[in-house]
Amino acid sequence: MHWIHAAAFCTLLGSGLCLYLPSLAEAVGRRPLLKSIHLWTALVWAAALAAVFVVGDRRASRRTVRDVEFLASGRPNVGQKLNTIATAALAILFAVSGFFLWLGERNHRFRLATALLVHDYLMYVSLVLFVGHLWYALILPSTRHSLNGMTRGWVRRDWASRRHPKWVEAAPTLPVRDAAAPPRGGGSAG
Repeated sequence: MHWIHAAAFCTLLGSGLCLYLPSLAEAVGRRPLLKSIHLWTALVWAAALAAVFVVGDRRASRRTVRDVEFLASGRPNVGQKLNTIATAALAILFAVSGFFLWLGERNHRFRLATALLVHDYLMYVSLVLFVGHLWYALILPSTRHSLNGMTRGWVRRDWASRRHPKWVEAAPTLPVRDAAAPPRGGGSAG
């Protein structure tokens, strides 16, 4: 689900910035194509997330929702829970404001003066959160190892024990490895 969301977000952000910034819009010069890319990416993204919930591991999805409901307990830490809540809220608000922008272009009776303003402010908020997310995933040394879990499917046991002790306690069989154990295919454990 993370990579579906990441790919859609980056496509939506890029196409949206090209629609929003006059200098980028001029450089690209294909506004109708950008609007189509923006709209279809949003629709495919929503359908893909719905498909994950419908045909994916429903028990795991329900467990994640329960874990996020209670900020003080569960597997994810408080920052991860707040990020999940903010991401869901932003996705809903983007979808609603985007729908009214789309509908308002087709029927002026449904044009809401604030829909564009709301959509723009949501973009600013999500851009700040996205940069913060990249900071934690790619730059900050204490959390950078989590990217290994997202790309290779495992993390070091010592790192998981320090960063996510509730997660380690909750499930004895986890995708973790000891620091000395080489990953599949040779090389270092990271």
